[in-house]
Amino acid sequence: MGACLLGPLLLDHRVTSAPIRIFDRGLQRRRLRRALAKSPADFLLRRAAADIVDRLATVNRAFTACLDLGTPGPELAQQLAFDAKRQVVRLAPLAQTKAVAPVLNLAGDEEALPFAPQSFDLAVSALALHAVNDLPGALVQIRQVLKPDGLLLACLSGGRTLHELRTTFAAAETEISGGISPRVAPFADVRDMGGLLQRAGFALPVADIDSVTVRYDTMFDLMADLRAMGATNTLIERSQRPLRRSVLIRAAEIYAERFSDPDGRIRATFELLFISGWAPHESQQKPLAPGSAKVSLAEALGTSETKLKP
Repeated sequence: MGACLLGPLLLDHRVTSAPIRIFDRGLQRRRLRRALAKSPADFLLRRAAADIVDRLATVNRAFTACLDLGTPGPELAQQLAFDAKRQVVRLAPLAQTKAVAPVLNLAGDEEALPFAPQSFDLAVSALALHAVNDLPGALVQIRQVLKPDGLLLACLSGGRTLHELRTTFAAAETEISGGISPRVAPFADVRDMGGLLQRAGFALPVADIDSVTVRYDTMFDLMADLRAMGATNTLIERSQRPLRRSVLIRAAEIYAERFSDPDGRIRATFELLFISGWAPHESQQKPLAPGSAKVSLAEALGTSETKLKP
């Protein structure tokens, strides 16, 4: 894994405007470190990583220089590295404590990529990009480090993730405190992601959803899993005061009332939002210019065309 892959580092990160801050990124790293030090709940991460690998297998291309960006665990990078022809770099918020050959593990920030332009022909990411402060900016940087005709394939938390928990806390806090504090992060909507990919300069953007329902005995079991994922609330605008016990108890009651099955267990939605896009290349298909079609819509549908009277 030599300099031919990484190239010179991009050291000029001058800021021309105040950075957007939605999440406390330092707090994210501390909570992730705490979760990984115990017994992490990685069932969603393993599912997302397996799906990315399956999707990659359908692409008729050989990728040799691969970047795993921000994925909390090493599983995705390791699966990519099973192909001995691939050089795999994993850039993650926390340094890898154990060497995982043949992956090159680096500690870094998904919002400040230290790689030269056109360093990779594949970039993947599992359950990380939804927690950056500037998703459009991160996508632009990913496109810049991809070679022409390079592929981005990533999974983020989608817009309906934990909508039950968000609704429950809003109802409980409104009832008891007369107001609400943001408890669940805003997640990207599938309808917006195609536009974000296009704005970042990607060609042939695709976005789709895999909705996963997980059942728990109580809301408190769900919250324990979120802590074990390192995925608890790190919003800058979150309340700094401890959550009142009365609100917590009332939220658990509302959750059970509104989102439980006949057997009494509650439901939690995790929406996996998969995105893909290609760094532009002259070989890619391009849309025809308006008015350049050689076959009318009526001919394509096998029907007759009726012209409207002026």
